[in-house]
Amino acid sequence: MVASTLTSQWDFSPEPDLHPLYPSLAYIASLLSSNSGLSPNQKAELVAHCLTRACSFGELIILQYLLSDPHAQPHVDLGMCDEDGLGLVSLAIHGFGAESERDVEREECVRLLIAQGADLGADKDGWTPLHHAALLSPPTLVSHLMTHGCSPCAVTRRGLTPLDVVTAHSTLPGRGDVALLLEESMRSEGWIGGRMEEKRRIFEQREKRKAQKEGIRNEISRILGVHPSWWNELDSDSESEDDVEDEDEQIYTPLQDYSSMLVFSPPSLPHIFDSLITNFKPSSRDATPAKTLYFLARFACLICDHTWLEDLIIGATDTIEETFFNHSEDLTCLVFWLYNTTVWLHLLQCDTSINEACEMLGSFDLIEEVINSVFVFIIRFAERRIDQLFDAAFLDFSPQGSDFETIQFESDWSIFRPFSGKKKAASSSVPAKALSHARAPSSPQSPVQPFSPSQSQVLITPSSSKKFSSLRQTFNRPSTPLSSLFSDSPPPPSPSDMTSFLTALHTMLNLSDINPVISTQLWSQVMYWTSCELFNRMITRNKYLCRSRSIQIGMNLAVLEEWIERTGLPLGVQTHFRPVRDLLNWLQSLSSITEFPDLVATIQTLRHINPLQMRRAVRDYKYEVNEGKMTEECFQYLTQLQKDWERHRVKLGVEALRKEMTEKEHEGSISSYVAESSGGPIGPTTSPHTNSSDTSSPHNINILFGTHEEIQSWEPTRPPPTLGELLESRYMLPLLLPSDPRMLAALPQKPSKAEKREKKDAGLAGRAHSVTWKFRNKKLRDVDVGALQWIDGVRSAARWARPITLDEDEDGGQPPAYNSSGTSDTCLKEEPTATIDTHDTPLTMQPSVRKGLGRHSSITGETT
Repeated sequence: MVASTLTSQWDFSPEPDLHPLYPSLAYIASLLSSNSGLSPNQKAELVAHCLTRACSFGELIILQYLLSDPHAQPHVDLGMCDEDGLGLVSLAIHGFGAESERDVEREECVRLLIAQGADLGADKDGWTPLHHAALLSPPTLVSHLMTHGCSPCAVTRRGLTPLDVVTAHSTLPGRGDVALLLEESMRSEGWIGGRMEEKRRIFEQREKRKAQKEGIRNEISRILGVHPSWWNELDSDSESEDDVEDEDEQIYTPLQDYSSMLVFSPPSLPHIFDSLITNFKPSSRDATPAKTLYFLARFACLICDHTWLEDLIIGATDTIEETFFNHSEDLTCLVFWLYNTTVWLHLLQCDTSINEACEMLGSFDLIEEVINSVFVFIIRFAERRIDQLFDAAFLDFSPQGSDFETIQFESDWSIFRPFSGKKKAASSSVPAKALSHARAPSSPQSPVQPFSPSQSQVLITPSSSKKFSSLRQTFNRPSTPLSSLFSDSPPPPSPSDMTSFLTALHTMLNLSDINPVISTQLWSQVMYWTSCELFNRMITRNKYLCRSRSIQIGMNLAVLEEWIERTGLPLGVQTHFRPVRDLLNWLQSLSSITEFPDLVATIQTLRHINPLQMRRAVRDYKYEVNEGKMTEECFQYLTQLQKDWERHRVKLGVEALRKEMTEKEHEGSISSYVAESSGGPIGPTTSPHTNSSDTSSPHNINILFGTHEEIQSWEPTRPPPTLGELLESRYMLPLLLPSDPRMLAALPQKPSKAEKREKKDAGLAGRAHSVTWKFRNKKLRDVDVGALQWIDGVRSAARWARPITLDEDEDGGQPPAYNSSGTSDTCLKEEPTATIDTHDTPLTMQPSVRKGLGRHSSITGETT
């Protein structure tokens, strides 16, 4: 009886599941009913679980039931969060993309929660629902969140806005619309760009510049035949760092310790030169040979004596000369050693601890000779490439082929010319039309060759011309050029092909950090050669001595002059074309000179051609049909000018010969006097410069580093005056280096934003009138451990990369310095500090043992 009573009091029914895995509406309703027997806390736990699950899986029906059922509403908490602080809205947004077929229903869940007043606050990391929606949800929901309380300017604990989360360094794929929507919304609230926006912009600009530079390098490699391995991979990475160079007003000199030296022994110099110079692989902007030779020179000068330094300098210069002499057709090798020798000279001259010794030994003169040699080799390379396109691009290319093709000359004879009076009238009017206006360039056409030259013309009556009308129409019928029938045939060369090569070479020099003074003088020499060749080929070939050809060549030359101005070279480079311009003006004005006063006035304006050249052009001039001619009085005047000029040539030649003999006698007297006073023979003395322009040349070169007005006022060194008919195209203008050694390390620098804005305001956005420079001092002296492989070899240099442990009794003293006398005594005493107590070796002008053997010049083939 008692047992049955106890059994009736116990309830053995199972406990209700308050965390159902798949809750249904009936199950939730039964548990929330008043007779379910659940306490309020249990009902609240059930509602919270079902609400969280409905938001996570996007179950809109359950969510609507929980928010509308009267039994569930008292237990609904729209501000609830999980252990990470995520609210209901953020949980609903996290499900986007998992089941794309339920994204529409999930979006309705979010809208329903927002309408019911769900919490839109941030989680523990500061992420708002808008941060999550920017990554996952569609743009419609992002816009809905921003219009219902979510700020697009809200930031996380790391300071990231929703836009930063989407864009970062680059916009996430498929989120471009969301990024644009967030950006516009932020700008409407006064946002002008944040930190991540700035980083993203900088990254995109860097990638864009990288792609542009890659395209430029590929174009240069295609035009110049440069191997892709020439472009150093570290070059593009370090360009942004090089923009921030430390300008130092004082000449920088490293400390006199072993940290700025490389130790060597004279027997190892051939091996060092072989690895560092002969077998060194050239690459863009790699100054490893220059830096290594500089640190070797510091050790030889500060620790040893001048014999070691002299052997190092002479051996290195000889090996460098031999290297680029053997690779004279390799442009990368020439540019590489031009850059390294210039940097090496800069480092030696800027080091106040060794520059005096190098000056006394003549080391600077040796390096300058090497610079001049490789400078000439690059010029010869450019001249050979230009010569391949010269005739077709400058002399034969016709921008107005259709007009110049119909021009007829009096010296040409054709049996069909008298058959048409209209054609003769048209031919006489074409030159006037070509003189008045120059139209856009078209494809060049080859001139029609005459059947046979003759001074007389065949006269045919009008009646007989009718019989040949059909034949005349056959020959006058326009013909289709063969080049148009074959699309694979390359177009003929034009001035644009010439400027493409010049642009590629100029860009390669700038990207290789060639000194701006050297590159400017290089283009000055190339333009001087081009002017001389153009002048000589015109005056020696009769077919170019006519009015129509002079107009054609003048337009082609204008393309080259425009390239000089567009590239940013000083306008003084164009002065080399003055003789060509005078010759073209002379040819174009011959037909208009009919009176003697007109001839005198014209000759006075042509100051860059002599009477011999004028008379040669008049003698071989090809007159067009019905073109005016000079009077006999004008011809006699030109003949008399020619005779006077020839007498003047003889007089100048005699004076030059006397001056040369006087200078030789003066040098001999000075040498004998110095030998007697010194008590012994001395080497040959250099004659003083007699050219007046040489004394002002260094100052003239320094102008290139001045202001815009000073740069534009620079003019190259003038060649000697021409006394004959032809210009001296093989004459080399002197290569001048700046007086300040810091300028040898100058680099081309892009104009600043302010300068670009000023040029744009002045209407000069498409032109580059001058090039700005920047200096660098300390960064050129940075040498890593990898440079030791060129001194000690790869196997010996590898040990420097491994840490070396010393015993406690080892003090790690400095290594002994080499003694030039060959004894085992050290030149230095060991001291606990890192400084060096150097000894001073007296410097004399006596030649060393190697110098006494003679130095073979690779240029002249003589032993000096």
